[in-house]
Amino acid sequence: MSTPAPSPLAIVDVAPGRAPARQGEILTEAALAFVAELHRRFTPRRDELLARRDARRAEIARTSTLDFLPETAHIRADDSWRVAPAPAPLDDRRVEITGPTDRKMTINALNSGAKVWLADFEDASAPTWQNVIDGQVNLIDAYERRIDFTDPSSGKSYALKPAEELATVVVRPRGWHLDERHLQLDGTPVPGALVDFGLYFFHNAQRLLDLGKGPYFYLPKTESHLEARLWNEIFVFAQDYVGIAQGTIRATVLIETITAAYEMEEILYGLRDHASGLNAGRWDYLFSIVKNFRDGGEKFVLPDRNAVTMTAPFMRAYTELLVRTCHKRGAHAIGGMAAFIPNRRDPEANEKALAKVRADKDREAGDGFDGSWVAHPDLVPVARACFDAVLGDKPHQKDRLREDVSVTAADLIAIDSLDARPTYQGLVDAVRVGTRYIEAWLRGLGAVAIFGLMEDAATAEISRSQIWQWVDAGVVFENGEKATADLVRKIADEELAAIRADLGDAAFTAGAWQQAHDLLLKVSLDTDYAAFLTLPAYELLD
Repeated sequence: MSTPAPSPLAIVDVAPGRAPARQGEILTEAALAFVAELHRRFTPRRDELLARRDARRAEIARTSTLDFLPETAHIRADDSWRVAPAPAPLDDRRVEITGPTDRKMTINALNSGAKVWLADFEDASAPTWQNVIDGQVNLIDAYERRIDFTDPSSGKSYALKPAEELATVVVRPRGWHLDERHLQLDGTPVPGALVDFGLYFFHNAQRLLDLGKGPYFYLPKTESHLEARLWNEIFVFAQDYVGIAQGTIRATVLIETITAAYEMEEILYGLRDHASGLNAGRWDYLFSIVKNFRDGGEKFVLPDRNAVTMTAPFMRAYTELLVRTCHKRGAHAIGGMAAFIPNRRDPEANEKALAKVRADKDREAGDGFDGSWVAHPDLVPVARACFDAVLGDKPHQKDRLREDVSVTAADLIAIDSLDARPTYQGLVDAVRVGTRYIEAWLRGLGAVAIFGLMEDAATAEISRSQIWQWVDAGVVFENGEKATADLVRKIADEELAAIRADLGDAAFTAGAWQQAHDLLLKVSLDTDYAAFLTLPAYELLD
């Protein structure tokens, strides 16, 4: 008997009449066949690697330590290998802007003057089905130069600048842990990472080559070199599938988990024909430290998130090791986010904040980074000036090998080297920011301006993680109050009441405030620490 044809992907849980208007342009038969093949070939290995994460986390709980891997010492010791040379559109990355792929942001980011736009399907985008499909549509429309936008509230119109002035797009798909419930094969959801990567690559790989660029990606939430190796296998298969040259795809890996910080060289090695760099994150990195060392006792208790700057000794060890690793292997080292949102109504506060941004970017450029992130177009010239002062006409500073840097395994987890403690106001701020962000996320907004900063899902993760950690550790704040579940509930209830009073009953009810409040308390206070806030949150997302 002949083998039956593989089952096609099913589009599920999309209410009649609620499908995105141009869904058919993205979910073509050929594109779905490609995504289905990715799912069949690579999801089983994804599942094994997710299980491996759990096993490694259990080992960290037992030992409260991490070390460089002995089984890959030969890769670190071999000085001969390098990643592939950067393609021309990714050679100068001195300023990168990040943001979701909605229509207005697509135009503004491409027009911003940044060298790169991180087009984000991950932390800056709530994965509603509308957002998933519309983001793909907007990128195609931008490449075809048929995109424009008129703001319905202001009447202001937006259109693309000439092609030579536009940023190079680097797409960030969702992390390995997230599934896309709207696309299933035989009842099994396809990983969101394969949906985002697969649809974008299938529709745009050749289109981008015709434009003189290529399919470039940021890889988030990576926890080991084995996960990077899986991406490399996907890239090899995908390039053969559509008939483009091996090495066309380029990927930058976010080193935003503590375990990945111990495997930077191995991650670059696993992707070496497709690697273009590593990025130093902040909030997700701190979230990962709490998640992995939550059983480690007082020495791993983090202070308020804003007290943990990139100058903290353990953060500086991580960033300097990243620059040394990248330049040793010929890769770009990309710095962290400037999340400040300029406030034209308060010039004095604005200038103070800009001074902090300049100091941060000056430090990164001085340390050898080849570029850095900003969240707002007004910060592009600020960051560019800092890197221009160091780079001049050079596209990068990979020639700065930073051989003066020597980082031990213990340096990366020396959390107690930071002279700061959790504060009561820090707890209040974590509740306030976490509640506001989760509420916006549940309404489909992944990048949100909150108290002068552009926040994304990593914000909610560090907020709820710090609440969990402080309650678990029984932290006593400077005012004498102890972090308890009851105290957190009291603060959260007071915050919810204040929001209702500020908005009014009608606007409050129209939002998702009660859901956000309840979810924040659940993931902050449950005995079993949820691996990712976005997993239970996704169940509530329309």
